[in-house]
Amino acid sequence: MKTFLSIGTGLGVGMGTAERFATESFRLVLSARDEQKTEALAEGLRSKGHDVHMRSVDASDANGVAALVASVHDEFGGIDVIHYNAANIRRATLEAQPLESFMSDLAVNIAGAMAATREAARNMKPKKSGTILLTGGGFALLPHPEYISISVGKAGMRALAQGLFDEYKQHGVHIASVTVTGFVSPDTPQISAIADQFWQLHLQPIDAWTVEAIYQP
Repeated sequence: MKTFLSIGTGLGVGMGTAERFATESFRLVLSARDEQKTEALAEGLRSKGHDVHMRSVDASDANGVAALVASVHDEFGGIDVIHYNAANIRRATLEAQPLESFMSDLAVNIAGAMAATREAARNMKPKKSGTILLTGGGFALLPHPEYISISVGKAGMRALAQGLFDEYKQHGVHIASVTVTGFVSPDTPQISAIADQFWQLHLQPIDAWTVEAIYQP
């Protein structure tokens, strides 16, 4: 059975994407900081007959994120698809936001993604197989002064995927993002559409790999 690791699983894109892969017979490992909420999400998917496991992770701790990826790889004999979905969406201008919260936002919004990507690729490259999926955002394309920390984070996420795409492709690893250009609510058709875009990125044959899909609600 193939393994799908979700980091930053929550109601919305994280849960929707995980369930999309579960319907394709993937084993799921859901992870987030709030153990009770994550376990409730896992139980909901188990009730539908899916193979689901839960882990706790603080996405602001890059070392903890890397350790999670390594432990899931060791426990299940590999990770076929990893999805980094964690984000701190804070409404604050640069002047209004304390430096401490700006740094903690960046730790979640980009540093955790970098740690997850590096650790996943370390094991995927020798196998010449694997998919690394990142949840991007429209603030990467049109940054907003009142959402400055998430704007910087999503721009970094987009640069991470685009900067590594060609090099990783040479090793058979597909890194890509879905850039969601707007706010979406859980349990809506939009979530299903975004999840399907992640699935379609994973399905692409190597000669047709793309680095980004843009979803406009």
